[in-house]
Amino acid sequence: MSLLDRHRAVMPGWMPLYYGDDALEIVSGSGRRVIDATGRSYLDFFGGVLTTMVGYDIAEISDAVRAQLATGVAHTSTLYLIRRQVELAEKIARVSGIPDARVFFTNSGTEANESALLFATNARRSNQILAIKNGYHGRTFATMAVTGHRGWSSSSLSPLTVHWLASADRLHGRMAGLSDSDLIDAAVDDLREVLATVTAGDVAGLIAEPIQGVGGIVHGPDGLLGAYRKVLAEHGILLIADEVQTGWGRTGEHFWGYQAHGVTPDLITFAKGIGNGFALGGVVGRAEIMNAVPALSFSTFGGNPISAAAGNAVLDYVLSHDLQGNAQRVGSLLLAGLRDLPYDILGEVRGRGLMIGVEFVRPGTREPDPAATLRVFELCRTGGLLVGKGGLYGNVLRIGPPLTLTEDEAREGLAILVDAIATADAESRIA
Repeated sequence: MSLLDRHRAVMPGWMPLYYGDDALEIVSGSGRRVIDATGRSYLDFFGGVLTTMVGYDIAEISDAVRAQLATGVAHTSTLYLIRRQVELAEKIARVSGIPDARVFFTNSGTEANESALLFATNARRSNQILAIKNGYHGRTFATMAVTGHRGWSSSSLSPLTVHWLASADRLHGRMAGLSDSDLIDAAVDDLREVLATVTAGDVAGLIAEPIQGVGGIVHGPDGLLGAYRKVLAEHGILLIADEVQTGWGRTGEHFWGYQAHGVTPDLITFAKGIGNGFALGGVVGRAEIMNAVPALSFSTFGGNPISAAAGNAVLDYVLSHDLQGNAQRVGSLLLAGLRDLPYDILGEVRGRGLMIGVEFVRPGTREPDPAATLRVFELCRTGGLLVGKGGLYGNVLRIGPPLTLTEDEAREGLAILVDAIATADAESRIA
């Protein structure tokens, strides 16, 4: 029996597998390249869903984990002091931009967002939350409740009362075609209308991704969150920045996605890249909000010695190697190469740094074309390049390689991607 058959025999049917009956098993990796079970090498432009942020087989990270393993201590629980956890919390508090910050560690982005919602609702003594359509925040009940993306919402049950704001999507919906200034004005008007009409007044917070990752790398203009914040402040409403995908310099221009908006959040959630594959997430925020939980609570595995050792090594590597600057340089190369393409199936190329979305449409329209997207996605694999896909309509390629990607590797991947788009565009004309 093949590994795929064994997978299907024991795993839930709702767990997606890329490439269907030709699913891929990655058995080794180095730098920005991985090798599958057949021995074929691929350049990785997706990094395990923007998680392998520094790359594969990085000595500094492996050495830090081995050193912790050598102590014989993989777990003690947070009922005891954990030196690596405290060190990592100190570093994250310093880079967060939040004064007098506190840090709580979890195992994932879902848990991080769940925790932030707990802190905000306790601090404000309200279960009302504002969320943005097309956003994704996780798979637990509270995080699904604030996920505005039908494909990832498995239940209507929720501990929260959620009120929705319009997405900043420039191709679809009520913000389509608006200029930056008009979009900000419309978004602020939308927020004021929601607060005045469908809430009970005592809203706890707004949770927002600076760039919607699962939603297809959709983001508003610079300053949008800052414009929201001015209205939120009038009502004492907290701002939660979901930086699970945008943090640690991935956007190039800034270390955190929120910094493009002239605002400092009350709470920041993080995960994915900070562990570079080890399970690590968390929340950093203002002390009075983080301390608002009125009962005992802790995370059994959050910030455990192994993950914390990896997180320290990852953050040190990001800062000492200026991966933010590299994301800016190499991401600009990719964005320029993609935006210059003349193909009719390209609806929009968007993103920042090494977080890029390529949206496909039916030629001459804004109508989403998931079939063309899937064709490009599969052609990329044939050419030796791994990318992701997503978007509300399944018509966006997601590009999020390790932040160590070199310019030569960027050009190599870009050539494969361009060939795939050209092939799919030619096939669409024939069809």
